[in-house]
Amino acid sequence: MEVGPGPLRIAVVSDGRIGMENQALGLAEAVARLTPAIIETRRVKWRPAFDWLPVALKAPWMLASASPLPSDGEAWPDLWIATGRATLPLSLAARRLSGGRTFVVQTQDPRLDPALFDMVVAPAHDGLTGANVVSITGSPHRITPEVLAQAASAFADRLGALPRPRVAVLIGGKSRAFDLTPAHAASLADRIAEAVRTSAGSLLLTFSRRTPEAAKTVMTERLADVPGWIWDGEGTNPLFAFLDAADHILVTEDSANMAAEAASTGKPVHVLPMVALKPPGKFARLHADLEAKGALRPFDGNLERWTYAPLAETDRAARDVLKRMGR
Repeated sequence: MEVGPGPLRIAVVSDGRIGMENQALGLAEAVARLTPAIIETRRVKWRPAFDWLPVALKAPWMLASASPLPSDGEAWPDLWIATGRATLPLSLAARRLSGGRTFVVQTQDPRLDPALFDMVVAPAHDGLTGANVVSITGSPHRITPEVLAQAASAFADRLGALPRPRVAVLIGGKSRAFDLTPAHAASLADRIAEAVRTSAGSLLLTFSRRTPEAAKTVMTERLADVPGWIWDGEGTNPLFAFLDAADHILVTEDSANMAAEAASTGKPVHVLPMVALKPPGKFARLHADLEAKGALRPFDGNLERWTYAPLAETDRAARDVLKRMGR
């Protein structure tokens, strides 16, 4: 596919969930760092009566939101980047109806034949293969040194005075594969507290939307007297500022995104164990990949320092997108 002169017109399509949207948006922003581009974000939602239908039976008129597909007379985007199950029927329609004018990229494993898309950017730990599949460690994301530094400036007064080493702790929660019980949360909190106190450093802790309230309460109580900041969910999320300020990053093993994003900083990433509900599967494969790249180690209670080349997998995927587009 050859694209004419002028800025690349990119449509980012998702169901609006931040974690999902950031994958497509992160890839789009990485493309825009390589070539002039205009990014338009489009969020979609299916009417409940039709949401259960298989991908092949869904049509744009079944949407509860505006269709992301161009209306008659509107120009097609040069590049369509979508993520998530809700976008699949629309990605297929965009490739079919644009007549080759739009290069369609799907992130994540679509659970469909990858050949139905122009390109699929999938996590290597999913094991998806195909001629048009680009496998990366983790998923695309929006984290860059510039993004982190910009976020940190808003919290400079609060973070700048904290003693080093600063330990960012990213806590996930319950999922199909893992759980965070109050007892396990208490054990993690005690281990984290001991490590921070022993190092004479400070704590920067955030919880996810999946963190059970009981576990959140236990950890907050047990870590309350440790120097630092436990974000209570009020106001702007300081996650990016925490990553910028941190000397070490601790992440629970239930989130592939958190581990891969942390590894993009070049800082030591320590993985915290959760209560396993089934074999870890893809999570174990991702952690093994990150460990082989020198980014991640299991948390053993010590805040050992090490170095590695920051992961730049989103940028690598963006270069592949432009190469295959002939840009």
